[in-house]
Amino acid sequence: MKIASLFKFAAWCFAGLLVVLLVVGGTVFVLSQRKLQKTHVVEARPVPVSAAAQVLAHGRHLATTRGCADCHDANFAGRAVVEDPAVGRLHAPNLTRGQGGLPADYTDADWVRAIRHGVARDGRALVLMPSLDYEGMSDQDLGALISYLKMVPPVDRARGPVSFGPIGRMLLVKGDIKLAAEHIDHGAARPASVTPEISPAYGKYLAASCIGCHGTNFSGGPIAGAPPDWPHATNLTPGPGGAVTQWTEENFIAALRTQKRPDGSSLHPVMPAAFGQMTDLELKALWSYLRTLSPLATHTR
Repeated sequence: MKIASLFKFAAWCFAGLLVVLLVVGGTVFVLSQRKLQKTHVVEARPVPVSAAAQVLAHGRHLATTRGCADCHDANFAGRAVVEDPAVGRLHAPNLTRGQGGLPADYTDADWVRAIRHGVARDGRALVLMPSLDYEGMSDQDLGALISYLKMVPPVDRARGPVSFGPIGRMLLVKGDIKLAAEHIDHGAARPASVTPEISPAYGKYLAASCIGCHGTNFSGGPIAGAPPDWPHATNLTPGPGGAVTQWTEENFIAALRTQKRPDGSSLHPVMPAAFGQMTDLELKALWSYLRTLSPLATHTR
């Protein structure tokens, strides 16, 4: 084959590859945009909101121990959660009433819709809000959390961008990055209240905050939609590869409180240190639930 023919063949191959990439990229963009623009009609049933000191104290405890500051920052004014050109630039919103924060007409129903349902005021799915962790929260607890968040001091901070890069859009289409609003049963009944007690039932209620990383069956493995440098989540079941199989309740509580395993090694910073601020009762209940899990091999996804 002559040199000119080789160049022509290579050019046609390159052109063909470019066309394929453009078609695939365009399809991914359209499908991901369809997910992002889809609207959800949600009835935000009212929850008890109060300015009583006891309610606010409980709400503060919930905001602290359920990881709200991990995305919204310690002052709840928002911060960058993902800054990666390929994945996207995803910034959590300012939850205060300062400039750049929530509007003056933001209602209790808007709070419920966002936290419990993962849906914005305009009906679109919230991108970062892990409402799958919170959708089963009791009305009493959700009301206390909203009561507290409504009272945090105003901070002036404009929200950063919320935009997906090509890899982020692909992960959206594949479902590795989940929009919680698409997976929640919005009409399901929620408990009016729960009784804090050292029991597997209460531990299961608390463990809802763990499923985002450890999975719905707590078998760990790769964290869906996580950056590539994140470690795999720990298998919390007593199955093969279960990291806490030989732990005691004391080991478990100490690990969450100190971020140290029984052998002295440190937990990865991805593991929210805020969980260690749960009460002894909460941590013991959580441990009692984990002991009831069926043994499973670490999930490989």
